Amino acid sequence: MYSEMKSALQKPTRKYTYREVDESEVVSALEDIFVIRPQTLRNICKHFVDELTLGLKEDGHTLKMIPSYVSHRPTGKETGSYLALDLGGTNFRVCEVYLEGDSKVRLTQKKFTIPDYAKCGQSDVLFDFLADSVLTFITENHIPTESDIPLGFTFSFPVNQTAIDKGYLMVWTKGFDCKDTINKDVVALLNEALARKNVKVHVTALVNDTVGTLMSHAYNDPGTFVGVILGTGTNAAYVEKVSAIPKWKGGPVESGEMIINCEWGAFDNERVVLPFNKYDQKMDEESTNPGEQTFEKMISGMYLGEIVRQVIVELVQRRILFGGVSSPEIETPYKFETAYMSRIERDHTSDLLDTKMVLQELLNIPYPAPRDRRIVRRICELVATRAARLSAVGVAAVVTKMERVEDGCTVAIDGSVYEHYPHFGNRMKDALHELLGMFEENVNIVLGKDGSSVGAGVIAALA
Repeated sequence: MYSEMKSALQKPTRKYTYREVDESEVVSALEDIFVIRPQTLRNICKHFVDELTLGLKEDGHTLKMIPSYVSHRPTGKETGSYLALDLGGTNFRVCEVYLEGDSKVRLTQKKFTIPDYAKCGQSDVLFDFLADSVLTFITENHIPTESDIPLGFTFSFPVNQTAIDKGYLMVWTKGFDCKDTINKDVVALLNEALARKNVKVHVTALVNDTVGTLMSHAYNDPGTFVGVILGTGTNAAYVEKVSAIPKWKGGPVESGEMIINCEWGAFDNERVVLPFNKYDQKMDEESTNPGEQTFEKMISGMYLGEIVRQVIVELVQRRILFGGVSSPEIETPYKFETAYMSRIERDHTSDLLDTKMVLQELLNIPYPAPRDRRIVRRICELVATRAARLSAVGVAAVVTKMERVEDGCTVAIDGSVYEHYPHFGNRMKDALHELLGMFEENVNIVLGKDGSSVGAGVIAALA
């Protein structure tokens, strides 16, 4: 019966009813699809290290490995007040970062939500919205504007950076699609919008959020060599020796090191090693950027809920879940949010009453039986655990590439998935132990809260 169920999940052949399919068989078949064994983890990690090396050698590879033009880490003694604009997803923040020295930071910030029309319209609509928001923040916080205020611009999308204050957009991710922005300098676009709105602010540094997270935490902990984002999207940056970057053409670097923005969301777009299954495939085909950001689509907050929804939809169609009764909400792409997964995994009631509430009140499933709730919870666990284990592979690959497995380092991680999803950090640590053995203890994974914003201020100070 089990092999029949597994075959049914992989190739739809017939409809099932509750009487035909035992709950444990449903779960076992899904585990076969989503669980990543230790040897597979190690194979992915080895390929990841190879791809990191290729991206440093020359452009044109899947991992872009972009030099950030940030070649000095902070000492913790930097002081002053700087603005930061952090654009990374649906929400963005404008902040005043006050560096007090002694590794202490004060932060004032305001969050704004980007309307859909600005995310997919003309570039001037988006950048005018950003400029208006900066003006609102300055006005509300009574920030003096006698002269141009330096601003660090955290821009969490792939750019070809050619200077500390210049970078050309390569591709949009995370649901953005302002087509007339591609191959344009995003710093110039923001400076022009600020000038149009008569806002006395000037962008002095372009920062990827992973670089910002690294720099922010390094202001407190000089052992920080890696910054990671695990939120709506995902990426990583790390400290590399300039001598290990054959494609670097920017001349001598006094420190001998350069922070590299990996753009690791695109890892294995070729689908060589990642266990990309049929649910991932369907989600990818229906996304705004099919065939791209393969790694990101398996581990980031924008997509995890959608993968779960794809599994649920298929099980409903086969009458394995909810007696075959669906709802408009369950049938709507991205309506099953990653936040729902988090809430379901936090539900420790004996009969999963909160899970029932999510399914009934938010997704309009008339009566999710206890068996259905258990299966949905297990689907969430499987998808999220896979994401955590793949995230750990990325960290292990970067630390291995830096040759810091034995010497150790701090990895600062920011983002809603790492911060808020239950057990995510512990699942990562378990996978790191499988990958690095006893050396896992040398890799100190910490939350780098608000890192991208503070880091932009730190980099503006160094710039």
